Amino acid sequence: MRDVKGRIHSLESFGTVDGPGVRFVVFLQGCPMRCAYCHNPDTWFIEQGKEMDADELLQEILKYRNYIKSGGVTFSGGEPMMQMDFLIAMGKRLKQQGIHMAVDTSGVCFDEQDQLFMQKLEELLHVCDLFLLDIKQIDEQKHRALSGHGNAQILAFAQYLSQAGKPVWIRHVLVPQITAEEDQLRQLRAFLDTLHNVEKVEVLPYHTMGEVKYEKLGIAYRLKGMTAPSAEQIAEAKAILGAE
Repeated sequence: MRDVKGRIHSLESFGTVDGPGVRFVVFLQGCPMRCAYCHNPDTWFIEQGKEMDADELLQEILKYRNYIKSGGVTFSGGEPMMQMDFLIAMGKRLKQQGIHMAVDTSGVCFDEQDQLFMQKLEELLHVCDLFLLDIKQIDEQKHRALSGHGNAQILAFAQYLSQAGKPVWIRHVLVPQITAEEDQLRQLRAFLDTLHNVEKVEVLPYHTMGEVKYEKLGIAYRLKGMTAPSAEQIAEAKAILGAE
């Protein structure tokens, strides 16, 4: 396999919230979206971070093989599908090692009109075992206001994975007044009910732990003063979405 390099933001050797089991988590650089609640603004720019080649990263992962044998490796970000060649290269290596691979993605890079992207996506589907798909907001205009991008390609990606029969966990960040309204949650549930590959739905309550990063980077934090959702709001969202 040819040498392929990726831009890495950071590595986490003992992740427990990014897919099944204990996982080695690779946070990749680069993201086209600017979500108001993003807690990793330091991953936005793809030219930053540390450059690693696929074999080098694999050797680092294998140091923790005994710890992740019941879990695997998750690629997060940022938006990992901005680095498709690196994802595919890593997926092939992990497949050879019998290690489970998950990709945590917004789906924003999906483009059925881009033939090269679709060819690479087919390659990725052959080596990736699970997609963690973050659906931020079911309403197109509100999604654009929240992230700077519409959601048409994201919903199309969800449908594509369903047609391909690829296992998916759906993730929804719950932000009061922005993504927690009952009618929007019910619209999202209606969409999820059209999919045939959803193994799990996760509701992720909004938190402010990333706010300090904005201060250090000199970036205005758009949700300053926003509070975390209440226990009642979380319970309602989980009930509507059928989340665990």
